[in-house]
Amino acid sequence: MKLSRRSLLATTAAVAAATAPAASAQAAPRRSPALRTGFERLAATGYAALAGQRVGIVTNPTGVTRDVRHIVDVMHADRRVRLTAVFGPEHGFRGTAQAGGSEGRYDDPATGLPVYDTYLKSGQPLADVFTASGVDTVVFDIQDVGARFYTYIWTLYDCMEAAALAGKRFVVLDRPNPVTGREALGPVLHKEFATFVGRQPVAQAHGMTVAELARLFNGEFLTTPVRLDTVLMSGWKRSDFYDASGLPWVPPSPNMPTPDTALVYSGTCLFEGTNLSEGRGTTRPFELLGAEGIDGRWAAAANALGLPGVRFREAYFAPAFSKFQGRTVGGVQLHVHDRAAFDPVRTGIALLVTARQVWSGFAWRSDDWIDKLTGSTRVRTMIDAGAGADEVVAAWREELAAFRKVRKEYLLYG
Repeated sequence: MKLSRRSLLATTAAVAAATAPAASAQAAPRRSPALRTGFERLAATGYAALAGQRVGIVTNPTGVTRDVRHIVDVMHADRRVRLTAVFGPEHGFRGTAQAGGSEGRYDDPATGLPVYDTYLKSGQPLADVFTASGVDTVVFDIQDVGARFYTYIWTLYDCMEAAALAGKRFVVLDRPNPVTGREALGPVLHKEFATFVGRQPVAQAHGMTVAELARLFNGEFLTTPVRLDTVLMSGWKRSDFYDASGLPWVPPSPNMPTPDTALVYSGTCLFEGTNLSEGRGTTRPFELLGAEGIDGRWAAAANALGLPGVRFREAYFAPAFSKFQGRTVGGVQLHVHDRAAFDPVRTGIALLVTARQVWSGFAWRSDDWIDKLTGSTRVRTMIDAGAGADEVVAAWREELAAFRKVRKEYLLYG
């Protein structure tokens, strides 16, 4: 990673500086109603940062006010802002599509606004979408969950790149990282494994907000930086979990129903790369894991590790869709009892190691999806060679330390 473009940030921080939270605001107590999202702070100024601009917004069902009105509906009804287009990511703007799907191009029935599809578009084709829309400024407001392989942050990256190509300004409205912004965890993606679940060398649990990630992308990865402004939150602390925000939780995707899901996701999503169920098709996706033929030995083996902040319950479930649809499987349910001590990535690795030890049917997906999720072949090959969880975790120590050093330059909150 390079650190030579810090000066760019000074020219892209006008809105950030104007709306940056004061130190006293950052010290707000837990569950303080003082927390205000980037959108709330923008709206409070009468959308001053968007004055005279034709505005398009990249958003999804999470782009809501605290009284759960969608911000597109709010902005469309407000004469102080000229909203002319909406851009939908994976699952769509209104959220009608399942994983790996989108809503396509249509006119929104509620507002009449044209909705353009960004899913799986990048580079010049996505720049052409922005050009065709006729907007001057592209705004981004989507709730992230804190994991590198959650695709919305790469929608952010692709849209920033495309906006630069199309000569558009880019504005990010910040929202909380629901699993805190205390620290980055896990392996860092190797560039040769870049896909839509990881475009650039970022840690598996990045510990950043979307505005911070936007600054990182602009300063480190984009060949042509975009004209970037960020509208920050006030009242958010890096140690805050989502329930401290006082904001409603809207599932960012169909299988992210609660903040509890987000808490474990950066570790247990690794089971997408195996032949075990990751809990899709249940009411507790990514908290329930299992397969046919697994019994209580897995929970016992996982509990024997004494992992901090979490316990494992022997569990049986029948997914309504996805792997093992309609069939009863055995496995574990994660019960996090100390969020501050819990390390989701180390836990996910430990569960992979113990699942392989206790179940003879364990296998990786044939497309090596685990390598795309972890960002290299290392996790798969080390576990196959019999490495324990602590040995696997130790293997990425140096690259994680390097990412943490770069990350620190782009953090916006104390």
